[in-house]
Amino acid sequence: MLGQMQNWPLLVSKLLESGEVNHPNREVFSMLPEGGEFRYTFKDLALRARKCAQAMERLGIEKGDRVATLAWNTHRHVELWFAGSGMGGVTHTVNPRLFPEQLIYIMNHAEDKILFLDVTFVPLIEKLAPMLETIEHYVIMVGREHMPETSLPNVICYEEFVEAEDGNYEWPQLDENTACGLCYTSGTTGNPKGVLYSHRSNFLHTLTVLQKDVLSIGAHTVILPVVPMFHANAWGIPYAALAAGSKLVLNGPHHDPETLHMLLMREKVTMTAAVPTVWMQMLRHLKENDLNCGELKDVTIGGSAVPRSMIQTFQDDYGVRVNHAWGMTECSPLGSLGSENSAVAELSNEEKLDVQCKQGRPVLGVEMAIKDDDGNHLPWDGKSSGRLMVRGPWIVESYYRSGETALDDEGWFDTGDVSLMDEYGFMQITDRAKDVIKSGGEWISSIDLENEAVGHPGVAEAGVIGVYHPKWDERPLLCIVEEDGQTVTKEEMLAYLDGKIAKWWMPDDVVTVEELPHTATGKISKKDLRDQFKDYKLPGT
Repeated sequence: MLGQMQNWPLLVSKLLESGEVNHPNREVFSMLPEGGEFRYTFKDLALRARKCAQAMERLGIEKGDRVATLAWNTHRHVELWFAGSGMGGVTHTVNPRLFPEQLIYIMNHAEDKILFLDVTFVPLIEKLAPMLETIEHYVIMVGREHMPETSLPNVICYEEFVEAEDGNYEWPQLDENTACGLCYTSGTTGNPKGVLYSHRSNFLHTLTVLQKDVLSIGAHTVILPVVPMFHANAWGIPYAALAAGSKLVLNGPHHDPETLHMLLMREKVTMTAAVPTVWMQMLRHLKENDLNCGELKDVTIGGSAVPRSMIQTFQDDYGVRVNHAWGMTECSPLGSLGSENSAVAELSNEEKLDVQCKQGRPVLGVEMAIKDDDGNHLPWDGKSSGRLMVRGPWIVESYYRSGETALDDEGWFDTGDVSLMDEYGFMQITDRAKDVIKSGGEWISSIDLENEAVGHPGVAEAGVIGVYHPKWDERPLLCIVEEDGQTVTKEEMLAYLDGKIAKWWMPDDVVTVEELPHTATGKISKKDLRDQFKDYKLPGT
């Protein structure tokens, strides 16, 4: 027997309509990549999103077409999120921090039809455009007065593109399982993989984000989402803000502590979210200049582990609650959040801090399990460590165009992290199944670095591990074994890698060793290599 309720499709356009109808005068503030600032309301945003959808349809963009964005956190980018998805297209947020070869790969793999880009990325895309096989139009996200001279073909000015329409447009009623958004992983073990979100998955994810114990978002919240909209779906914050009626403060290309603090104070921000490196710089700026955090109450931090000292300083010195979050592109991205439950509330302050250093408890809609290598479930005892497995309505089932499932026989997705669960239901990542290096919230592939390094004629073998860095959490250390009779200096090695890897992947140091430790199967033992260099200090730290 089926229920007898209305079959109301869960669409992201409904989130935008909720903001327009219920919070029409709520403000969106945006810093612009071309310079200057901009303010308007949810009502204005909704109108321009409809105009943008109209303009794309007039240009020939159809349902199912991939609409790529290469943009910072701005009001225009928010408009595009809703316009591209709301009209039935697939909004593909492209991460500009990827290596150019990866950018070419993912845009070709996605078969993007149109690319919207901020003016700061025009020089980059001019170099890549000849290799982009499916993009028919390039829309530069500025007004006519800031349009640059460019070699890009079929260039369109965004403001003229949008304002040519009247906004008399109704969002189509789509099947809620229609593809809505596309995000690619960082490609730590080969080419990046596409994660294709649905309207239903993003809508349900938004409902969970709106819970009080998750991101503390409500109608009175003022949000500064420093986390980029091109990275892991911006943690779903743009959707949640429109749905809840929260003021959005968008920092554009500015991530320096001086600008962020100015925004905190001037715009009266109450909640913000970013990776730990942003807040390390902010705390240093606050201390050096004897500043406070204004009305800020909640900081959600994810991307890599949050230092205990950071949590304690925020709370003890500035009265700001730190919520440790965990997620990944494949989880839309939210998986767990470190807010207290009733059991933790009874603990001492020191014990509470211990719990806060963990990656949090699963949010409603996400199930977690810890399995050993044979697929057996391990207990939640705070001791048994194994593979972190997740499942839920916004967890990936298969990668875009992969043709095969990403799940095990029980429907679990293997996150690639090694974790444990404690008796309070809090998850803690203890290691990584794959030896990626987390630097400033982004991932660096040790395997890719090793493969490039051994291409040097003087290098017989190479091993890369992450070494502690006070600002970036981890940075790569490259260990090389020289070919007999060869000498390879650090300067030579770094010069050889220049142009072969992204600049921010460049190892912070190169050391020569007589041999690298190996496992019984002949692979480099990263565990032993990390033990060997556990006390190593990078230059300048």
